[in-house]
Amino acid sequence: MNALEKIRFDEKGLIPAIAQDFETGEILMFAWMNEEALLLTIEKQQAIYYSRSRKKLWFKGEESGHTQLIKEIYTDCDDDVILLKVVQTGGIACHTGRKSCFFQKLDNDKWQAITKVLKDPKDIYG
Repeated sequence: MNALEKIRFDEKGLIPAIAQDFETGEILMFAWMNEEALLLTIEKQQAIYYSRSRKKLWFKGEESGHTQLIKEIYTDCDDDVILLKVVQTGGIACHTGRKSCFFQKLDNDKWQAITKVLKDPKDIYG
C-alpha cells in the first residue's frame, strides 16, 4: 500500500504538520504539507513543507541551516494531521531565533514571550 493512500489532504491539497522534538517531546512548530512535500519528507528523511505564502516547497533549513532530521512519522486517528518527530539541527526551529515557535504564553489576558532568542534572526537570514 502506498504510504499516502490513507492520508486525507484538505480541499486545497494540504495537511497540517506538527514538528516535535524526538528527544524531549517539545512541540517545535506547525506548518503545512502537500503530497509532494510529504513524499519528499519520507524519501529524504528531512522535513519539507509547503509554504502557502510563497506557493512552493519549503525545505526546512534551506536558508537558516536549521534542518529537521526525521526520526518517526505519525498520522492521527482521522489521517488528516501529520506528526513529525525530529532532531532539530542547530537547536532553532523558529524564524524568530528560538528553539520553538510556541514561545508566547497567555498570562492574565496578555501574551508573554517565555523563552529567549537563541540567535538574532538577522544573523540567521541576513
